[in-house]
Amino acid sequence: MLGSLIFVGFCIFLFFFLIRIQKPKNFPPGPRPLPIVGNLLHFNINNPLKDFKLLAERYGNVYSLYLGRSPAVVLNGLKAIKEALVTKSADFSGRPQNLLISHMMEGKGVILADYGPAWKEHRRFALMTLRNFGLGKQSMENRILGEIEHIVAKLEKHAGSVLNPQSLFHNAASNIIYLMLSGTRYEYGEETLNKSVKWISEITKILNGPWSLIYDTLPWIRSLPLPFMKLFKNNNLLKEMTMTMIKNHKTTRVRGEPRDFVDCYLDDLDMEKTGSTFNEDQLVMYILNLHMAGSDTPSNTLLTAFLYLMAYPDIQGLTFTSLHFNIKYCYMKHKIANILFLERCKQKIDEVLQGKSHVSFEYRYNMPHTQAVIHEFQRIANITPLSVFHSTTRDTELMGYSIPKGTIIIPNLSSVLNEEGQWKFPNEFNPSNFLNKQGQFEKPEAFIPFSAGPRLCLGEGLTRMELFLILVSLLHRFQFIWPEDAGEPDFTPVFGITLTPKPYKMGIRLRQPATEN
Repeated sequence: MLGSLIFVGFCIFLFFFLIRIQKPKNFPPGPRPLPIVGNLLHFNINNPLKDFKLLAERYGNVYSLYLGRSPAVVLNGLKAIKEALVTKSADFSGRPQNLLISHMMEGKGVILADYGPAWKEHRRFALMTLRNFGLGKQSMENRILGEIEHIVAKLEKHAGSVLNPQSLFHNAASNIIYLMLSGTRYEYGEETLNKSVKWISEITKILNGPWSLIYDTLPWIRSLPLPFMKLFKNNNLLKEMTMTMIKNHKTTRVRGEPRDFVDCYLDDLDMEKTGSTFNEDQLVMYILNLHMAGSDTPSNTLLTAFLYLMAYPDIQGLTFTSLHFNIKYCYMKHKIANILFLERCKQKIDEVLQGKSHVSFEYRYNMPHTQAVIHEFQRIANITPLSVFHSTTRDTELMGYSIPKGTIIIPNLSSVLNEEGQWKFPNEFNPSNFLNKQGQFEKPEAFIPFSAGPRLCLGEGLTRMELFLILVSLLHRFQFIWPEDAGEPDFTPVFGITLTPKPYKMGIRLRQPATEN
C-alpha cells in the first residue's frame, strides 16, 4: 500500500515536472507560472489593471507573464514602450495569432494581421484612402457635422428629461465611420443599425470580459459551448451584412469614380496587380476592423467625457466647457487659478464662435483651453489600457533582456498616461497637463492613447476630429445634468480591450437655439 502511494506520488511529481514552464535564458523577471494555467491565478480577471501595476512595482517596468504556456512580456512606462514600439518597431510590430481576438479576425484585415507584406500593403492603402477622402479635411468634417445635426435633434426631443447616452453615441460613431467606409447612413432606431451596434457591443463585452482571458490561457476549452462562442456567431452575422453591402456596391459603382472606401478597394482589385494581397475576404475583415474600432473608441471616450461633465456641474462652463478637477484641489488649493482658467476658456470660446452657425475643426487652434480639456478627457478615459497585444517578429533584446521570437508583448498604456514625471498632475483630472506656462496647448510625449510606432491606431485623426466637433457642438447647445434619482456617479470603468464607463443616464436642458444667425 505504501509502495503504491509512493509510486502515485512519484507519477504526479513527474507529470508536473515534465509540463512545468521553463523561462528562456535572460528573460524578464516575473511571477512564477503554474503548469497549464500560467499566471492566470495572479490576476483579478474582471479587471487586472491594478495587478499589472503591482507587478511592475515588484519586478520593474519590463516583466514577464505566461498566458497558459505562452510567454508574454509587459511593458510599463514611456521609456520601455518607446524603445519597443518606436526604436525597435520592426522587432515588436507583430500580432499574436493564437488569441481569441485574432481567431475572430482570422488574421485578416489591418488591425490584427501579422506584420508582413499583406499588412504593410493594406496599411498603406488605408492611410492613402483616408487621406484622399479628407480625413482631417473639409469632406470628413462635413460628414461629422451632418451626423451632429441628428444627435442634436435627438437631444432636443429629450430636453427637460433624461436619456440613455450609450446607444446615442454608439449609433452616431457607427454612422460616421460607416459613411466613410460605405457611404451609408442609418436613421437612429433603424433595424440594420440596431443589429450591427448590438452585435458589436456583444463582441466587445466578451472581449472585455473574463472569458477572453480564459480562452487565451486554456486552449483545450476552445471547442466547448462556452459564452465566447457567441462572439464568433455575431462576427459571422456582421460578415454576412458586410458581404451584402459589398455586393450592392459592385452593382452601383462606376469604376474609377470611387464614392467611398469600398469603391476604392474594388477599384484596386480590378487592376489585378501582380503579387497583390487584395481580395474580397480581406476587404470584408478590413471593413469589420475599421467599423468596430471606429465606433468603439470615440463613443466610449464621449461617454467618459459626459460622465465627468455631469458629475461636476459646479464647474460646467456656462458656454460649453467643463473642467473636472479634484474638488478639494479646485476649491481649497487653487480656487482662484481654476476660476480664471474657466473664464479664459469661456471668453475665448465665445469670441471664436460669435456669429458662427456651426463649429469647425480649424477653430481648435484658437481654443487652447478647450483642446486641453478634450485631451485630458482622453487621458483620463484611458480607452485602450493594454493597447492591442503585439508580438516579436524575431529574437531581440529590450532594456538588457532577451526576448525570443513569437513572444506576446503587452504595452501597458495606462502606465504612461499616469506616469510620474511625465505629467504635472498624473493622478487627477487636470487640463493643465496640456498647457504650457504661457497658457498655450502643448501635447506631452507621454500622450499615447492611440499607441505608438507603425501600429499607431489608423483612426487617430478621425477620433480627434469627432471628439472636438461633437463635444463643442453639444456643449454649446445643451447643459447636461446628473439625474437627482441616479445616486452617486460611479467612475469605475468596465475593463477590457477598451475601458467603458458603467451605463448611466443624463439629464438634458436646452442652453440656446440649435442655430444662430
